[in-house]
Amino acid sequence: MIEWLKQLRKSFGFSFLWLICLIYFTQGFRTFVWTAVSYQLKDRLKLSPSASQFVYSIAIFPWSIKPLYGILSDCIPIGGRKRIPYLVVASIFSLFPWLVLGLNAPLMDSKVHLMISLTVQNLGSAMADVVVDAMIAEAVRFERAAFTGDLQSLSWLAMAIGGICGSLLGGYALTNIEIGQIFLLFSLLPSIQLLSCGLVKENPLGSRFLPELSNSGSSQIVNGDNNVLDEDSSNSERSRISTSRRKKRRTNKKKRTVIKSKSQISEKDGSLALQWFRTLKMAACSLYSAFRQPIILRPMAWFFLAHVSVPNLSTVMFYYQTEFLNLEASFLGTVRVVGWLGLMLGTFTYNHYLKKMRLRRILMLAHVGYSFMSLLNIALVARTNVVFGISDKIMVLCGSAFHDAIHQFKFMPFLILSGRLCPPGIEGTLFALFMSINNLGATIGSFMGAGLASVLNISSGSFDNLLLGMVIQVLCTFIPIAFLFLIPKEATGIST
Repeated sequence: MIEWLKQLRKSFGFSFLWLICLIYFTQGFRTFVWTAVSYQLKDRLKLSPSASQFVYSIAIFPWSIKPLYGILSDCIPIGGRKRIPYLVVASIFSLFPWLVLGLNAPLMDSKVHLMISLTVQNLGSAMADVVVDAMIAEAVRFERAAFTGDLQSLSWLAMAIGGICGSLLGGYALTNIEIGQIFLLFSLLPSIQLLSCGLVKENPLGSRFLPELSNSGSSQIVNGDNNVLDEDSSNSERSRISTSRRKKRRTNKKKRTVIKSKSQISEKDGSLALQWFRTLKMAACSLYSAFRQPIILRPMAWFFLAHVSVPNLSTVMFYYQTEFLNLEASFLGTVRVVGWLGLMLGTFTYNHYLKKMRLRRILMLAHVGYSFMSLLNIALVARTNVVFGISDKIMVLCGSAFHDAIHQFKFMPFLILSGRLCPPGIEGTLFALFMSINNLGATIGSFMGAGLASVLNISSGSFDNLLLGMVIQVLCTFIPIAFLFLIPKEATGIST
């Protein structure tokens, strides 16, 4: 492990590895602060489960437009640089919402202001995620292609460690300090991230435009002066009587030359803006042309449908666990830790036992597993576990571990299939589009869950119809299985 890290440091440098690990650690550590957000919505704002899930759905929407950030950073450099400036902007967006909420209690107690702040914060997190992925892709492409998998493994390891630490500390913090102080504590990580952006030096790829502008402008002025001087010298040989007329003509010519040079600089500025616009247009057209191909459109349609067709009732279950089962915040933090361990177990199981299996079968088994996990929730809500002497905490812990493991069985094929379908030249942007489709489907699924909870009148302290909602969720998990024909028949879980 230590030798592996030394090799990565030798190949990419400490500052680059530090920034990558910090950003992914922060992404995982977000569970620390979002646990506090859940209790803020439930206990301080007194929102119903459906209203709380609606706020979550709006707040996570920036993750559904990730290609926009990728196209902007690829096509429009800031100060001649394509990555670090956007990472600075992303860090600022991630930092200031938590500072404002932590220092201003009235804003924290307003549903609208809290939702706007959470949305801006997610905008920064999603932008940072896209930019750092692009930095990793460029690093392995131009420097050490052999370390492609190593950098990605290091990133996931940092995120998993951040998730475990955030889950453990989040529950403990809720029982000992105020929610506003939790927001301020978490703001330390985006602050360090913002400062760390200055450690990584990025080559000014766009700086080639600047010398052209300055040199062209100065050359125009110099050449203009030379023309005037040549003309003066020739005229002086012809006549010395018209000296004043020549001076006036030289002054006027200098003014016209300066005006001409400034206009040419503005024209080049305009042509640069036009070039950016054309690049953006070409990138959008390339994405559209690639995405409309059936080999790409059909699988992505299935993954989108798999999210949309199953209502997400996670927020409702959080209310049920805290209000009806009276599970404390520290225990729910432990549940999230078990969930991260389940995710790692799912990754290990997939890589060792499932990657040679056909994707259709893997995805079918994943949704059958989802239905089984929903049956565990039904048993919990129906209090069947009490009849058999199984404690609620055991049911919740097992449910969290198995749910995240099964989710990984579904997510790994998505990553592999997405990487295989990306055509050369637009891999990064198209992959970001695939992830955005996945995130948008999850967002709509969250909206569907909020709508279902509202229709069934499930509210804080009133969970009479929660059992019916869970039954509907179980039935919906079988809908995507009927559309598995959209997945390529011969595709397996091996990326090569």
